[in-house]
Amino acid sequence: MKTVVTVSLVGLLLPISAAVADDELYKTKNCFACHRIDRNHLAPSFKTIAAKYADVEGADEKLAKTVREGSVGVWGQVPMPAQTQVTEAEAMTLVRWILERK
Repeated sequence: MKTVVTVSLVGLLLPISAAVADDELYKTKNCFACHRIDRNHLAPSFKTIAAKYADVEGADEKLAKTVREGSVGVWGQVPMPAQTQVTEAEAMTLVRWILERK
């Protein structure tokens, strides 16, 4: 019985720990240098990005590519530098977290 309870509790906690990790990942990957969650700074806020891409099919893949390769002209002429220190998996995690900010 103890094993079943322990396994059940661990299963319940895994989604919570993953959410906490996502909430902190943007701080460790240099995103916060230009972005904020709910206000524009040097770049658009995560909420603004989420709103713009809310109904765009494949937005997560497109934005993950933008994170890793950079871009210019989407939000004006200030370029977003490539974030080569971010892995493909981390970029997808970050982008999916951002898209949930709407």
